[in-house]
Amino acid sequence: MIKQPYIRWFEEIHKEDIPLVGGKGANLGELINGGVKVPPGFCVTAKAYSDFIAERNLDKYILELINGLDIENHEQLQITSAEIRNLILKTDILEPIDKEIREAYAQFQRNLQVDDLFVAVRSSATAEDLPEASFAGQQDTYLEIEGITEVIHHIKKCWASLWTARAIYYREKQHFDHFDVSLSAVVQKMVNSKKAGVLFTSNPITEDHNQMMINASWGLGESVVSGMVSPDEYIVDKRDNQVIEKHIATKNFLIVKNEKSVGTTKVAVKEFLGEDLVTQQCLTETEIDQLSTDALRIERLYNSPQDIEWAIDSDTDELYILQARPITTLKEEETTVIEQAQAESNRVSLLRGLAASPGTGSGKVRKIKDITEISKVEDGDILVTIMTNPDMMPAMKKAAAVVTNEGGRTCHAAIVSREFGIPCIVGSNNATDVLAEGMEVTVDATRGVVYQGILEDKQEETKNDRNIESSGTEQINLHQLAPITGTKVYMNLGEPDLIGKYKNLPFDGIGLMRTEFIFTHLVGAHPMYLLKNGEEKQFIDKMAEGITKVAQDIYPKPIVVRLSDFRSNEFRGLKGGEEVEPIEANPMIGWRGVSRYISPEYEEGFRLECRAIKKVRDEYGLVNVWTMLPFVRTTWEVERVKEIMAEEGLKQDQQFKIWIMAEVPSVIFQAEDFAQLVDGFSIGSNDLTQLILGSDRDSGILNTMGYFDERNPAVKQAIKMLIHAAHKHDKTVSICGQGPSLYPEFTEFLIQEGIDSVSINPDTVADTRRLVASVEQRLILNKLRSI
Repeated sequence: MIKQPYIRWFEEIHKEDIPLVGGKGANLGELINGGVKVPPGFCVTAKAYSDFIAERNLDKYILELINGLDIENHEQLQITSAEIRNLILKTDILEPIDKEIREAYAQFQRNLQVDDLFVAVRSSATAEDLPEASFAGQQDTYLEIEGITEVIHHIKKCWASLWTARAIYYREKQHFDHFDVSLSAVVQKMVNSKKAGVLFTSNPITEDHNQMMINASWGLGESVVSGMVSPDEYIVDKRDNQVIEKHIATKNFLIVKNEKSVGTTKVAVKEFLGEDLVTQQCLTETEIDQLSTDALRIERLYNSPQDIEWAIDSDTDELYILQARPITTLKEEETTVIEQAQAESNRVSLLRGLAASPGTGSGKVRKIKDITEISKVEDGDILVTIMTNPDMMPAMKKAAAVVTNEGGRTCHAAIVSREFGIPCIVGSNNATDVLAEGMEVTVDATRGVVYQGILEDKQEETKNDRNIESSGTEQINLHQLAPITGTKVYMNLGEPDLIGKYKNLPFDGIGLMRTEFIFTHLVGAHPMYLLKNGEEKQFIDKMAEGITKVAQDIYPKPIVVRLSDFRSNEFRGLKGGEEVEPIEANPMIGWRGVSRYISPEYEEGFRLECRAIKKVRDEYGLVNVWTMLPFVRTTWEVERVKEIMAEEGLKQDQQFKIWIMAEVPSVIFQAEDFAQLVDGFSIGSNDLTQLILGSDRDSGILNTMGYFDERNPAVKQAIKMLIHAAHKHDKTVSICGQGPSLYPEFTEFLIQEGIDSVSINPDTVADTRRLVASVEQRLILNKLRSI
């Protein structure tokens, strides 16, 4: 039988086939041919990727984009990465490749005798998982994918993932030629696991070759690999498979199949499995023995220490090996540690965690929440965060040490820390609470202890010979000078062209992007009038253009786009508006917001808005764009508008969030019902105050008499009710308006009640951030004084 150039089944693959199917694919073939129980599947060869890039002339465009790229310029790196990935995603796949993938998937279904075949689509780079360089986490994996259309789409997403910002950065730092690295996509039967994790056949922390380390948690293994949970940890003696040490973690979350859409979802263990399993040991003694036995067999197969991902099927209880790769972080010499007796007698221990990468580092604490804040970390700082992930690599490279609340010692970021010799402690539970911003500490990541102060007898400088260049500190901006706040400070924006003026202000994202300016100045005509004249493309393109201008300038910070909230009298002012728009006696509380979107008279116009948003997210890869629905009155209208959005390709999931404005009192009274439909609320304090107090916000007389005031007890009570109801369902609450920047006592009230963010106009961003920081500090001090 003549082999197809673009498809290889696992049984046809061996470990020497890395140039053809990448490290992951080659290892899977070697395992299955070595008798290891591996979920079946096939690889779309690296030739498919390289032919696609070459024959579509994408290499020329990519070279133009990366030529002269400064990888230490985080913003430039992110923008270039997004452009390359979008270029790949929007380019049609070659017909011969498409044909072979379709035939292979159909054959796969026949082999397994199933109609509903769920698969994992995994990337396998041709330079990945080699002994000299771990590419762990640099490309993407997609789980619970069903149907040939979705499979092909996610294969292209794997190809595009070769050009994520972190992958580009990694290759540059490892001195790989970008086009010497190709990518194969692995299509593998999905294991619907009840428990899963990672196993190292040599202890990666102590480097003891007589010990194995197992990390395990509930559900799919992605929660362990990504560092989302602190997993159970077992140290096993390789000579008799006996557990010699174990740490049973509090496992709050698990990843499971998303029953409502493609892919997976994160759920709470106590709600999905029961509260008892949060702290219950994950693996039985029998499972540990079986897993250890299989791991030793794999180590003998490769004749080298292995990093193994595994899962136990929820239906059959069978153990499957999902992949294996060499451990790249074992070193020949042990790290010198601080003497225990001296540490105990002379040092103040602040916290303990799991030692993920040995070594010692001292410096000032820099706490970051996500990738948008990594520029805060400078050379020699101690990076402190809830959870490390590969996106934080630029900051990790600068840090003297890394300390996290969550994560296990085998998560991808821990592996990267060990490879680069960065001391790392994970799973401390409360590092972000205990370690204050700017505090000087010493991290002993060999024993997993953080000490107060810079220790004089520190044995080694972990940053020696890293040769990390400056990240452009000469371009200091307000972000670097602004105080750190737990409450996010978002910015309101109406005119897209102004983002260039304001993009360096210390904001965490756009909490309110108004579309009215886009309607009046870029589009210039009523959507229904354009539809009537067959000019709907003009609307979609112009609206997408305005949103794109802002989204790409602040990427990856979120931008929450409030869809149109014109009232009928304002819509009539647009070109063609008088032809299609009715006259209302009281448009302020008339046909506006969501009631307009779902009405037959405007639904097609709303669909144009949806298509513009989809164009921005899909064609330009700007997945930081979310939406907000204005002037919501009822739950049923939210349900209907979400149906319309889903029909237009805007399906609510972890990557695409839908917020609603909380400005009508009915949203307050039914907050828990609304919270189950949306991802967040933004309090429209002007309209909410107006409707609660029956006070026209535009009435000069009432305003001068003091009737219109967000600090009114009734308004504050409504806001308090909303925050508490939303947080019961883990939904975020923001507020857009000038109240937080005008009234310090109102800001204190909002923070005291737990508001997640405030969104204000650009001219008050810096002042409001300082105000929020001072309020947070005062609340912390008051709490400490009351203890």
